[in-house]
Amino acid sequence: MNPIWAIGLMTGTVLDGNIDVALIRTDGETVSEFGAYTLAPYGEDLRNLLVETLDTARKWNFEGPEPAIFAKAEEALTRAQSQAVLDFVHAEGLAMSDIGIVGFHGQSVLHRAPQPGRIGATRQLGNGDLMAQILGTRVAYDFRSADVAAGGQGAPLSAIYHAALLKSLGTGGETAVLNLGGVANVTWWDGADTVIAFDTGPANAPINDFVKSLDRGDMDRDGALALAGTVDEARLAELLKHPYMTAPWPKSLDRFDFTADMASGMDAENGAALLTAFTSSAVGRGLDLLPRRPERLIVCGGGRRNPAIMAVLPQRAGVEAVPAESVGWRGDAIEAECFAFLAVRVLRNLPISFPTTTGAPRPLTGGRLAG
Repeated sequence: MNPIWAIGLMTGTVLDGNIDVALIRTDGETVSEFGAYTLAPYGEDLRNLLVETLDTARKWNFEGPEPAIFAKAEEALTRAQSQAVLDFVHAEGLAMSDIGIVGFHGQSVLHRAPQPGRIGATRQLGNGDLMAQILGTRVAYDFRSADVAAGGQGAPLSAIYHAALLKSLGTGGETAVLNLGGVANVTWWDGADTVIAFDTGPANAPINDFVKSLDRGDMDRDGALALAGTVDEARLAELLKHPYMTAPWPKSLDRFDFTADMASGMDAENGAALLTAFTSSAVGRGLDLLPRRPERLIVCGGGRRNPAIMAVLPQRAGVEAVPAESVGWRGDAIEAECFAFLAVRVLRNLPISFPTTTGAPRPLTGGRLAG
């Protein structure tokens, strides 16, 4: 198949009020050209609706019929993201007829990893049929459900794209990719045929939630609180006894599996310092589980802009950490690019999850096509 232009969409679980929109030209195996990228803000009303929906989802916890708010949020989210695509295409002087497919991740509202004797469950809000009608082009969506139904973790799905980026650099097992979103995940490629990926622990979500709980803003901006605080080493050591730290991969997390309660009762500075140290230490524990421990992490996602995390990673994880931009990547765009890449793989019926990434029983195709 010849490469086509694909748009990827991503909204993270940290609910930062933005829709990531990225354009790449790809055949689903390599990227031949990187197009534009933008952050499209969505309104406060939608952000508040999504916050309420996440709270409702946690109470629902896959028990009984879906809450009515899901349908309301799904339509609002789909229309907002469709408009973001139309605005983006217009701003770039393109037409929708230039776009071969849109990869619509949707909004994750709840994710439950599989347990022995019980398959997992996952729910992302996003109406691919409605988006395809609005845009008049093909849409790939619902990327995780098939993997979960087959017994996989449903996450992380970014591995095959991260591996393609690593291959383009010509690296091997000495370099891995670390994505710091609401949750942290790592992708390792051995330089030949093996790609391993899993969630290492929390990233921005508990830090953001902790800062918000103290009315100190939406996040630890520039890592200022953590850098001014002192880590309670005894409390950190207790947190690191969590069984997830040493559980073998494949493994995945929900945004709320590790919460701001880890720092309950602490002041803003020391609490932020503790949560930052825990995120970084958990990354290090994850690297210990790989066949070969990488010497360098290429860091993408919002967490790479937190100087405290970037400073603490070498100390706590025992690894060099460099931002994605240092190797020519667009650190803010990578997740959206990933779903453009995956959309083309869905179109080509290529696998998007693997035994060593999600724990799928075999390389699995996934996603649904609309339009």
